[in-house]
Amino acid sequence: MWLDLDIGQRFGSGTSAFALQVTLRCSQQRVVLFGPSGAGKSLTLKAVAGLLRPERGHVRVHGKTLFDAAGHTHVPPQRRGLGYVFQDYALFPHLSVRQNVAFGLHAGWLNPRRGARDPRVEQWLQAFRIDHLGDQYPDQISGGQRQRTALARALVTGPGALLLDEPFAALDHTLRSHLRRELEAVLDRTGIPMLLISHDPEDMEVFGQQVVQLSEGRVLD
Repeated sequence: MWLDLDIGQRFGSGTSAFALQVTLRCSQQRVVLFGPSGAGKSLTLKAVAGLLRPERGHVRVHGKTLFDAAGHTHVPPQRRGLGYVFQDYALFPHLSVRQNVAFGLHAGWLNPRRGARDPRVEQWLQAFRIDHLGDQYPDQISGGQRQRTALARALVTGPGALLLDEPFAALDHTLRSHLRRELEAVLDRTGIPMLLISHDPEDMEVFGQQVVQLSEGRVLD
């Protein structure tokens, strides 16, 4: 079991209150958290990544406690060793493709140097076939190329797990199918476990070794 999660968090009050009560035990390498918009999928992913600190419960990855409310443990996101791809990719517009990928390897606030060449960065640029775009900026490349850049940035650090927030939602059907195959090949090669959230049945079909359905902040049995 690579992910052990049991969290609770209440948002809002009165009739607009939303309660997140999620328990996950992920034993398969590829897990899809499936459900409609507003089910709590992104909140759950953020709790794993450390971007949300729940009121109660725990998060453990590969047996390491990243969050424990009772023990007052909350490991910061940058120290969790996880790769995270946001739905909008969250690329830095002022950095080139190469610099965006290299950003995860740099501590502190200094941006990677534009002329730098790190073998780890070059490896992932080549793996996703965007090495010829290394000096381009995010607004100069296509949606699929931005998605590849975000995946490369998430993987370049050798993360203990990959967290993906609807990574294919903004792409057309043909490109979604193609990039699913690319990601599947990378996961086969690296063995990195993945938690992917989606409301697309095709994601569940391709990646759902274990499927967890979420509705109104709770896991459906």
